[in-house]
Amino acid sequence: MAVYDLIVIGGGPGGYVCAIRAGQLGLSVACVESRETLGGTCLNVGCIPSKALLHASHLYHEATQNFARVGIVAESPSIDWEKMLAYKQSTIDANTGGIEFLFKKNRVDWIKGKGQILEPGKVQVGDQTYQTKNIVIATGSESSTLGSVEIDEQTVVTSTGALELAKIPENMVIIGAGVIGLELGSVFAWLGTKVTVLEYLDGITPGMDLEVSKTLQRILKRQGLSFKLGVEVTSVSKDDKGNKVNYEIRKSDKKESIQTDIVLLSTGRRPYTEGLGLENVGIDLNKVGQIEVGPDLQTKVEGIYAIGDVTPGLMLAHKAEDEGVAVAEEIAGGKGYVNHDVIPAIIYTQPEVAAVGKTEEQLKEEGVAYKVGKFPFQGNARAKSIFQASGFVKMLADKENDKLLGCHIIGPAASDLIQEVCLALEFGASAEDIALTCHGHPTYSEAVKEAALACGDGPIHA
Repeated sequence: MAVYDLIVIGGGPGGYVCAIRAGQLGLSVACVESRETLGGTCLNVGCIPSKALLHASHLYHEATQNFARVGIVAESPSIDWEKMLAYKQSTIDANTGGIEFLFKKNRVDWIKGKGQILEPGKVQVGDQTYQTKNIVIATGSESSTLGSVEIDEQTVVTSTGALELAKIPENMVIIGAGVIGLELGSVFAWLGTKVTVLEYLDGITPGMDLEVSKTLQRILKRQGLSFKLGVEVTSVSKDDKGNKVNYEIRKSDKKESIQTDIVLLSTGRRPYTEGLGLENVGIDLNKVGQIEVGPDLQTKVEGIYAIGDVTPGLMLAHKAEDEGVAVAEEIAGGKGYVNHDVIPAIIYTQPEVAAVGKTEEQLKEEGVAYKVGKFPFQGNARAKSIFQASGFVKMLADKENDKLLGCHIIGPAASDLIQEVCLALEFGASAEDIALTCHGHPTYSEAVKEAALACGDGPIHA
């Protein structure tokens, strides 16, 4: 029986990237994946299909709201939902097929099925047992559930079902005001659905910079989403009108309900470790179901590593990818590196939201003296020219030495603009370093420079 240098369990962003990098480094590698296609949740039923629908729905919004404003005269556009879903699927197929090609290119064996660890160095898939010197657990996460809500993926759905709805609903209730709920809520609101978001907490996007969070909520409200905050959903029942969502207003114990066609349960995600055989090797889960790892991402069992959503930290594809590369480097005899303090968080609404580093709330809690440099996109010529001048760049720097501590952006292309700040944080740059760097004109990135200037003597265009 052939012995692999590495078997990766899970073919999502962390797993497939780890396998490819290990193959590039000359290791013999296999990746165990039970789906019919590679890419995990992200490429199949998560990040990629949702971004495809966000793009399509935004184009529809532009056609109905802004074409006439820029002199494009056309008949009123209509939506072919079936074709939109086909476009989404073609995007999935192109990406998952690309991963399969990269496996072949880098000599990674794809073992189809569900993997179970029998003991260190042994993985069972179906009736076959495979030997390996190292194992990487990269099984990702699954949608969290709510005990009082029964999911059927037809009218009471997770993000998976929401991406496959038979038709665009007239109305939708989203339980949870986190990233996934707001992104999918934006899609359907632009396509004409009346969207109501129910959130247990008193604000949306928990953990985000509070000023950005409140600004995003105001903008989404203008786009048609309505919010009921501080409410606890107690049950969802079906009747001849569809679904009835029952909830309590937490601070008053008042009970209310709302009728809707579709309920989207979006209360976060939880690590997926079912059937992995962790008990066979003595690996325990922490109180939130995660696998604890050391700085080298190795579990307490030598030769068994874990990366991505099954480990503590942000549940983000790019975090998993970086950890996958780091583990591959470690196993190949090198030194892996992931700076978990410089991992951007992004929401792909319109406008986009992106953040890295500390929030104001965190700095206050830690007692750090800081200064704020803020610049509105209303002062950015490029943003104004395309009707996307809502939002701002907010930069946080140490009050004494000007070292960057964090950055929060709500505005056009925020997901790309934040990368400049990530690099600056990685190299320990100051706000002045960004302010003194020439930025092209006209670009959205000038707003980042202006925010850096605002940490000093002040911005030019505000």
